[in-house]
Amino acid sequence: MNCFPEAHDDEETENASKITVALPHHVKTITSTSNSFVKHCLKLRQSSSYRHSHGSVLVVGTVPIREIYNFQETLQDRPTIECLLVLDKYDVPQDIADCAIHVVHVSSAIMRKLSGLQSIDSVEVIALMRIPSTFHGVGNSLNDEDCCRLFPFPHRILVLDGIQDPGNLGTLLRSATAFRWGGVFLLPGCCDPFNEKALRASRGASFQIPIVSGNWTHVESLRKEFQMKILAGHPADNKNSNKVQRLSQDFADSVADLPLCLVLGSEGAGLSKESRQSCELISIPMAGEFESLNVSVAGAKGKYYATGGLLLVHTF
Repeated sequence: MNCFPEAHDDEETENASKITVALPHHVKTITSTSNSFVKHCLKLRQSSSYRHSHGSVLVVGTVPIREIYNFQETLQDRPTIECLLVLDKYDVPQDIADCAIHVVHVSSAIMRKLSGLQSIDSVEVIALMRIPSTFHGVGNSLNDEDCCRLFPFPHRILVLDGIQDPGNLGTLLRSATAFRWGGVFLLPGCCDPFNEKALRASRGASFQIPIVSGNWTHVESLRKEFQMKILAGHPADNKNSNKVQRLSQDFADSVADLPLCLVLGSEGAGLSKESRQSCELISIPMAGEFESLNVSVAGAKGKYYATGGLLLVHTF
């Protein structure tokens, strides 16, 4: 089930999703943008429903491909790369060369079409990858076994509430991975973490951290199973000053050893009604008249301090 708002559920995508698209292994070069495999890859980039129905995604650029490949090698995991599309007259980057990977050289016109970028000066490689097994879309209720399977290390879970901007979502995934958080939970309204812009911002983090898409019922199951404290950033103002706790060192020390969910909402809409009612609301004391911080910047600060020092959570 696909629940991401940018999904394209048109009839063409629906019919195409029933067909397994495979490139014959003997094909080593593609020059036409009208090639059926190129059209398949383009749909993977453009449509959330199409890529999730096929379980595949395009990753553009050497850096994120390298990060994903190296991460999976450290786990001795089977590489998720199904095919490498390499710009004509370029070689496969040495550190991701693997004889088991199908390499196809393509024209600059194909590279430009599939990358979605006006300039492909820095784009020499695009990878067709399987969506990782660490991603799950949850449709039913969670039992104890499900919770432990989805989040093996649940001491710190980032919960994103309606984060529609893919750049912000990708940056939050990257910082959560950098600070070794146990996973990310996407509430309704979040964009697809395998959206092209989210992938670009996360630089491979979407493949390196458990990501679960579900609803508040599932978050409540996590709370119960792991005895988690759930905090959410919210602006302190005259209307809600009694309900929102301003952060302090004492408060940070009191939650340092507790399993914790940190809920971040969008900059535009803020927290959903369910989040406001279900979480302990906290705010960052700020000088001046600034109402909020950018969600990705403040989220990174929140995760950093929740990991090792004063807990700061963004306001909106």
